[in-house]
Amino acid sequence: MAYIPVRQSDRERWVVSGVRMWTWVVVGACAGVVVVPGAAVAAPAPTPEADLAFHGTVVMEGDRVVVKLVPRDNGPAAVTGATVRLRWSVALVEAQQLPARCAREDERTVVCGTGALAVHGVGRRLTVPVRLKGRPSEVTLETDTAWGGGAIDKNRANDRLKVLVLNTGDAYAF
Repeated sequence: MAYIPVRQSDRERWVVSGVRMWTWVVVGACAGVVVVPGAAVAAPAPTPEADLAFHGTVVMEGDRVVVKLVPRDNGPAAVTGATVRLRWSVALVEAQQLPARCAREDERTVVCGTGALAVHGVGRRLTVPVRLKGRPSEVTLETDTAWGGGAIDKNRANDRLKVLVLNTGDAYAF
């Protein structure tokens, strides 16, 4: 069987090339890509990685709890600022005298800014005194990174902690 070429008219070629062009536009749009001849597309910058950690002590006497913690960045990237979340298992009284870097998030939670953290650096010590509703015999304190300064923290074991604190006046380390 012999192949016999068929000549297309100018109109037919125009229609076929238009269909091909729209096919590429639709495929590119569905893929989220628009190809422009001669244009370079920059790859997105990689998200920095930082290992944030919070260590300190917590003491409860009566209805008062004092948390003293030091933020640390174990690297590999520096953090321009982070936020630690402190959540208690019981509600806090409405009126609190919180440090300037701290704010209430809800009835049991306070968030505090750490400031900038250098790689393998230790941040400024943060002291957070709060008053609890009632005089519980024990309370659980949970610490967590609320915001990591835009960095990814793959090791959450050293910033997500739970501490059982007895109402004895003794310091419990975390």
